[in-house]
Amino acid sequence: MPRYDFRCRACGSTFEVSRPMSASDDPASCPEGHDDTVKLLSTVAMTGGAAAPRPAGGGGGCCGGGCCS
Repeated sequence: MPRYDFRCRACGSTFEVSRPMSASDDPASCPEGHDDTVKLLSTVAMTGGAAAPRPAGGGGGCCGGGCCS
């Protein structure tokens, strides 16, 4: 289930709420009980072992591999 970041305008705390995407725009109360909150724009962080292996030899990408001459 997706997690959404919110910030409370009353006390300044930042907190996460897990909810379905269909409820992503619903208001959220902060853990202190304040209702004046705003949903934050967040970035997605992917971690784990599913990344592609790095090429051997240290050359990578166009500028690192010498193809930009």
